[in-house]
Parts: sequence; C-alpha cells; structure tokens
Amino acid sequence: MKQCKVTVFVKELSIRIRRVKGRNLHVTTTIFFGLSVAFFVMVLGCFINNRARKFLSSNNEFYFPQLATFYTMSPSPSCSSSSAHSLRDWIAPMELSHSMSDEELAWRASMVPHMVNYPYNRTPKVAFMFLTRGRLPLALLWEKFFKGHAGFYSIYIHTSLELNNEPPESSVFYKRRIPSKPAEWGRATMMDAERRLLANALLDFSNERFVLLSETCIPLFNFTTIYNYLINSNQSFVGSFDDPRKMGRGRYNKRMWPTISLSDWRKGNQWFEVRRRLAVEIVSDVKYYHIFVNHCKPPCYMDEHYLATLVTKTHPDMNSNRSITWVDWSRGGSHPTRFVGKDVSETFLNRVRHGFNCSYNNGNTTTICFLFARKFEANTLEPLLRIAPTLLGFNP
Repeated sequence: MKQCKVTVFVKELSIRIRRVKGRNLHVTTTIFFGLSVAFFVMVLGCFINNRARKFLSSNNEFYFPQLATFYTMSPSPSCSSSSAHSLRDWIAPMELSHSMSDEELAWRASMVPHMVNYPYNRTPKVAFMFLTRGRLPLALLWEKFFKGHAGFYSIYIHTSLELNNEPPESSVFYKRRIPSKPAEWGRATMMDAERRLLANALLDFSNERFVLLSETCIPLFNFTTIYNYLINSNQSFVGSFDDPRKMGRGRYNKRMWPTISLSDWRKGNQWFEVRRRLAVEIVSDVKYYHIFVNHCKPPCYMDEHYLATLVTKTHPDMNSNRSITWVDWSRGGSHPTRFVGKDVSETFLNRVRHGFNCSYNNGNTTTICFLFARKFEANTLEPLLRIAPTLLGFNP
C-alpha cells in the first residue's frame, strides 16, 4: 500500500517538474526573442539615422532651400567651406542676394545683441538706401561723393525687377541690389520696399544710421560733413506733425481705433533717416503695420503716415520730428517741384544748404538742416558736377 502511494507521489512530482521546466523554457525563449528584436531594431535605427544624415547633408539645399540660404547667405569670398559660419558672416554679409521671404528677413534683422561691447573693432557706418524706379541717373555725382571713404558707408538699392543692367565692378553700386519686389506709389507695397531696405541693411551690424534716398536725390554737403552730422546725432530724423487739413487728419480711418486714435495720427516726409535702435523697432512692428495695411488706402498714403505715426506713438524721444531731405512744395500739387539743369546754381544750392534754422541734438541751433535734396532730373548732372568741387568739396 505504501509502495503504491510512493509510486503515485513520484509520478506527480515528475509531472510537476516537467511542467516547471516547460514554463521556464517558454519564459527564457520569450526573453531571448524580445532582446533579439530590440537589438535588431536598435541596429536598424542607427543605420537609418546615419544614412538619413548623409542624404540630407548632401541634398539640404534642394529640399530646404530657405534653410540652406539662411545659414550660407553671405560667405566671405576669402573663406573656405570649413569657416563658412565665422563671425564675419553674421556681422557683415558680403553678398546681398538671398531667398528669404520678407517675414524671414524681418525676423533675422530684428535680432539684437544684448552685450554692449562688440567682440571686434566696429566702425559705425551710414547705410545709404536707394529706393528707385530704375537706374541711377545721378550715379556719377554719388560716385564722387563716396570716393575715398570706403569702410564708413554701405549702399543698398531696391529697384524695379525689369532692371538687369549691372554697374561696372569699379562702381560703388556694383552688386548692391537687394532682392526686390514691385513697389507702387501710394500703396502699401511702397512701405514694404522701405522696410525691406531697412531689414537688409540691418544684417550688417556695423551700420549705425540708415537714410532713405531716391534716384532723384543729391547730397548737399561732402561725405565727411554728412557722416559726422548723422553719427554724432542722438536722434533720428523722421518728419512727423499733426496736419488738421483734409490731407492730414482727413485721411484717418475710424476703423484703426482703439489701437490708433485720431490724436495719434501724424503725417510726414517719406524720406527718413533713423538710428539703428529705431530701425530694429520699425522692421519688428506687426501691431501697427497690419492696421495701416488694412485701413490706410488711397487717398490715405501709407508712406506719408505710417512711420510718422508709429515713431511719435511708440518712440517720440528718439525722434527730432523733422526730415533731413529737402523738397520744394511751394508750387502746390500732389508732387514736389522737379528741378532741371537750368535751375542748378551755387546761389540756389546755398539757399537750401544754409537758408534755414533748426534744432540739432536737443536745443543746439544750426543752419545745417538738410543734408540731401530732391527732385533733380538727369540733365542736372552736368551742372552739379561742375559746381560740386568748389561748393561741396568733392574731388574733381
């Protein structure tokens, strides 16, 4: 009887042992299989990641042209590919061509260093921004104006897309065109062009002052006088005043309220000059700009009201409330007087150069109120070149 019980016990124990071994084998097999799969996935992932990096690095410009342009927009001709991301590329782009959109351009231009001291020898420059409809008929006069002052100025040209002629390499205007778009008088596209010029000029961190000019503008003094006047000024020069007439307050749109009220509304000269800090604020503005785009349309002209209102409302302490570009409105009409060759004389130019009194640097009175003048036709070039050496101090 006992032997039967022992035999039964041994059989049950044997069955249980086999069951435990079976379960352990199943668990072991499962663990081994899971680890194998995980190892395979990890190896496959590393392989795919490595291949993807190589593929994207070789095809980056094709698949991401704007991103590629952003990082390699302005390599120095003297730099190798290994130094394409040097400090020079960020502080002073050599090439003006790029494929950034206006939004991308404004975003990059709005970057401001928080460190006061520059990590390089910075010579402040004046950015001369030409907003033109075509060629520069008075280019030879400007060539003489800039001669001998390299390193103290930068030139930017926004012109019509149809203009394909490039000045000779010896010209200061050679390859100084920025990516341009159509700009129509009296439309928001004109203000877009001005902000586009500012944004491109801001990419050069050495540019400290920014002056907007047209193809009909002339300088009234030599380079040194104008440079010192601007660099030493503690204010910007944006014409801004409250005009109670129909062509002033009458252009205000009530739909701008409450962001812009009638008491905020200002009018001014399109041809401005601003310091760097204010230029950054202008290209960074989205709050007021879109209101003007939507609600300032002819007979409201954005280029006459946007900057004047923006600067007075947001940064009045930075502005002198006057323009440094002279124009003659004495004959009336919607456009200022156009001057031809017979109008040019030393007497006429001296009257513009010293015939006014104004404030400079918070209270100092001066007779030098205008540094530039317009509108001068192409046939004024010859008499201007004849007068310039003695009157303006240009080299003949």
